Amino acid sequence: MNVIYITGYKPFEFGIYKNDHEGVKYIKRAIKLRLLPFIEEGAEWVIISGQLGVELWAAEVAIELKNEHEQVKLGVLTPFLNQEESWNEGNQEYYQRILSQADFVDSISKKPYEGPQQLRTKNFFMVHKSDGMIIVYDQEREGTPKYAFSEAKKYQDESPYPMIQISLEDLQQAAEEETWND
Repeated sequence: MNVIYITGYKPFEFGIYKNDHEGVKYIKRAIKLRLLPFIEEGAEWVIISGQLGVELWAAEVAIELKNEHEQVKLGVLTPFLNQEESWNEGNQEYYQRILSQADFVDSISKKPYEGPQQLRTKNFFMVHKSDGMIIVYDQEREGTPKYAFSEAKKYQDESPYPMIQISLEDLQQAAEEETWND
């Protein structure tokens, strides 16, 4: 297992509007706990599409893990060119900081946003070019990750494709463990 795709909710889907929100550390902790076994089994690449929220927080986790596991690399494969241009300045700066630490950055579509087909293509590409997925998604609470989840489920019908799902309950548990440890 060489390439792990990490995706999940956007920040507003959690009601999070700042990267220093208390909940972000629990989300990152839950991602790290699921990602470490893949890395210890030899995973080399963490790939994301660069969306705000879970994906960029996962990128921070991957960057942190690069210090401890030198084989780990971060790839950012955006669905289209300039996906960040409508974001506020703070989010654009945060995004650029992540991109500057990535080992590979490219866009799947070499055009700016034209329509939802680019997002469907991104989901297909990311699932089919990875060896497994970690997704922060709860089927009880729909949101944008449902499309990547659905693509992964379809792919699982064709071939073995491990998908680790982090539910809202898992995040609550991570928060409680953190509080317990403090």
